[in-house]
Amino acid sequence: MPSHPADPTLQARLLSTLLANLEGMVYRCRLDAHWTMEFVSEGCFALTGYTEEDLLFNSRISYEQITHPDDRQHVRDTILKAVQNNRRFDIEYRIVRADGSVRHVWERGTNISHDTWDILEGFIQDITERKQADEALREAERRYRSIFENAIEGIYQSTPNNGYLAVNPALARMYGYDSPQQLISTLRDIDHQVYVDPQRRLEFKRLMTKHGVVTNFESRVYRRNGEIIWISENARSVYNSDGALLFFEGTVEAITERKLHEAEIQFQATHDALTGLPNRTLLYDRMQQAVLHSERYDNLTAIAFLDLDQFKFINDSLGHQVGDELLKITAQRLTSCLRESDTVARQGGDEFVLLLTDQPNEEAITHTMQRVLHEVSQPWKANDLEFQITCSIGVTLCPDDGRDAETLLKNADSAMYKAKELGRNNFQYFSAEMNTSVTDRLELLNRLRQAISNEDFVLHYQPKVCLASHRIIGAEALVRWNSAHSGMVSPASFIPLAEETGLIIPLGEWVLRTACRQNRAWQDAGYPPIPISVNLSPRQLARGDIVEVVERILDETGLQAQYLELEITESVMTTDVEKSFALLTRLRALGVKISLDDFGTGYSSLSYLKRFPVDTLKIDQSFVRDIATDQDSAAIVKAIISLGRNLNLTVLAEGIETEDQFRFLLENGCDEGQGYLMSKPIPNKNFVDLLTQ
Repeated sequence: MPSHPADPTLQARLLSTLLANLEGMVYRCRLDAHWTMEFVSEGCFALTGYTEEDLLFNSRISYEQITHPDDRQHVRDTILKAVQNNRRFDIEYRIVRADGSVRHVWERGTNISHDTWDILEGFIQDITERKQADEALREAERRYRSIFENAIEGIYQSTPNNGYLAVNPALARMYGYDSPQQLISTLRDIDHQVYVDPQRRLEFKRLMTKHGVVTNFESRVYRRNGEIIWISENARSVYNSDGALLFFEGTVEAITERKLHEAEIQFQATHDALTGLPNRTLLYDRMQQAVLHSERYDNLTAIAFLDLDQFKFINDSLGHQVGDELLKITAQRLTSCLRESDTVARQGGDEFVLLLTDQPNEEAITHTMQRVLHEVSQPWKANDLEFQITCSIGVTLCPDDGRDAETLLKNADSAMYKAKELGRNNFQYFSAEMNTSVTDRLELLNRLRQAISNEDFVLHYQPKVCLASHRIIGAEALVRWNSAHSGMVSPASFIPLAEETGLIIPLGEWVLRTACRQNRAWQDAGYPPIPISVNLSPRQLARGDIVEVVERILDETGLQAQYLELEITESVMTTDVEKSFALLTRLRALGVKISLDDFGTGYSSLSYLKRFPVDTLKIDQSFVRDIATDQDSAAIVKAIISLGRNLNLTVLAEGIETEDQFRFLLENGCDEGQGYLMSKPIPNKNFVDLLTQ
């Protein structure tokens, strides 16, 4: 097919279109002092803010003037050197646009020989955005490197099986190494060289495989010198585009001090300050474990309640120092009579409890009690005088006499008083006749059922007071039963019975509805709104519908959720933990507050306290009662207040009855309180009078 010569007009039009579409400026200029432009493309205006006519032959401005003053010499030197070496040049520099703004440009060109002067031809493009992005990336890298190198926390990248890829100086120091490189080269087997318990590392990798992250993963690890420290890790898995694991990356915090502090607080909360024995809190937990063990393996457990005879006389006549010494001697003697698997606990004052597990028969228990009586009664000296003191012991058996800690302690206490009645310095086994007869209990149960059906109950209200301002900031609703048959019935009699039989469910719902309705009535009457507290039974939570019940009652009564506080006991946090946590989280989502009642009487709760959605800790009145006179109670109360403060929880003390107790709590930072010193639980009319005042 014959060829036709190209149309010059068409070629020129195509070239013009091509140059116009380029993002940048094509140029031809002289290699002179002003970079005199002989040709510039349409991109000139977008690049410089000047028109083609402005630049051509320096009619308005030269390109030398457009080049940033600080970069002119560098540009000239670079281009001249390229021309001398007969090669292309690439250079980045800055220009000053017509509007005064400074832009970064990239220029590429070459020298074309000419008869009269040298000619440069090339292309100039605005690269400001790229330069800014590069600078931002470099700044981010500098910041990351600074954070990595100077962070207080340890930072690392590691593989599942081949040691560390990268660590920062903080982690090297934490693990006792001179440099990150030394740590990386030394620790190639993280499972065994780092973790004290290799199973923790396996758990770490299991969680990473399952979830891709770990949060607050606490472990004990070795330092280079063999010292063991506690750490907390937060880490995630990093994968490539194909989904293959590249490495783990995370942070490490040294938490040894916090762990020691937690252990100290936990020890203070669970051990008697004077004797170092387990206190009531730890005893209760071990009794629960022993009861479960007895039921599972059908073995015999004995609980002995021991009281020193005439201790008050010695304490009052010789002073508290001598009395304290006697308690410490008694603790040592009791411990020497029991096996390591048994427990000696100080119940309070001069009362001790012995927990004997896995006993072969009653004869073995009798033998142990006889040895205890003998050891306790051995002479001892104080103030150069020799004394001999005896004790009275009550013994109850599990599972024969009871299958829960409360019942067993009550039975042992009853048997101990029987021993005192029989002349002291002896022990007695519990018998059913020591408690209320079965007939009386059945009669009370029938009357309770009828009372719930007829709603023969009233609520009394005990104010909660801000200790610093003495102002009423809330109220606790407490149920009262004024029986037509026998007058006022103690809640201590009918509440446990209602719990045991399940009647607490309808009774608890009645209390909740009545309290919410009354609180709304106070607000409608113009009184300042305050939260009202209602106790939730473990049975109410166990049913699983408490969230729906609370939501329905709030709707019925018109009370805003923020003015309802639900009080739960510590046992809730150790029974079906996941279910309880889910229910309390949903309750909090409604807007109601959660208070932990009788705090300090449930040892196991400390391990869950950080996790559970709780607003307030209520210090049990059994601790408050003795804070002015009993060192271990005072220590426990201080520890609970400190724990609450560290967890940003409100702390309220129950059972305040004296000015000394009030002053102790205020001076040690307790937030709120309730008790007979301020007001006993009172009917609605009297409570309204307090609000009015």
